[in-house]
Amino acid sequence: MKALYIASTGMSAQETNVEVISNNIANMRTTGYKRQRAEFQDLLYQAIRRPGSATSGQGTIAPVGIEIGSGVKTAATPRVMSQGTPSPTEKELDIAVRGEGFFIVALPDGRTAYTRDGSFERSPDGALVNVDGYAIQPGIVIPDEATSVSISPDGTVEAFLGNSTVATQIGQLQLARFVNKAGLASAGNNLFLETASSGPAQVGTPNADGVGDLLQGYLEASNVNSVTEIADLIAAQRAYEMNARVISGADEMMQATSQLR
Repeated sequence: MKALYIASTGMSAQETNVEVISNNIANMRTTGYKRQRAEFQDLLYQAIRRPGSATSGQGTIAPVGIEIGSGVKTAATPRVMSQGTPSPTEKELDIAVRGEGFFIVALPDGRTAYTRDGSFERSPDGALVNVDGYAIQPGIVIPDEATSVSISPDGTVEAFLGNSTVATQIGQLQLARFVNKAGLASAGNNLFLETASSGPAQVGTPNADGVGDLLQGYLEASNVNSVTEIADLIAAQRAYEMNARVISGADEMMQATSQLR
């Protein structure tokens, strides 16, 4: 009975849906996290009678057909790249992006990654790095004698050196934007990688090239809405239960058929 296999695809799809939702909930407090959603497509159909097929020798046609579906499949789990709420941290090297841009990160293997996580630190040699020690591009080195660091909305990095009362510019942060942000590949550790679907990175200056601006002393919170996720979780659970009941119903029908004499 095909209903058994059709319902099993529904259970598998909702299992994936629950996994996506659980990952969103687990990352509610992850800086710069962008929530995912599961998208589904119906499978192939068995056409018993096609719409428009002849129903008589006098030229009449069927206004509708008879098509039996094969179930559902997971089509994609795209990320929703909406802006998260900037949260104050009072830490001078914490930076939030307001807009489209991503910070540029140099990976140890030579690749370039991108992130919305602006929780930066100083390496032993003064370089601006993320929490994993990966250098932020373009490279910025904060001198040892710097007493405070100022980062303006346009990415200009300035520091007061020694006893000087005049700030000295020590670097310029840049951001990258993509035609299709949802096409970026997740690399873990709050990092994304460029793909053919995302298009090439378009690097620009904050507050000038459509990449957004920067907010020092803030971090971007995740865009996960707990109420929405719980509602989606309940809906996915109910859908899973209904598919399981279809399997039970089909099993009972097959049992009744086998008992016919």
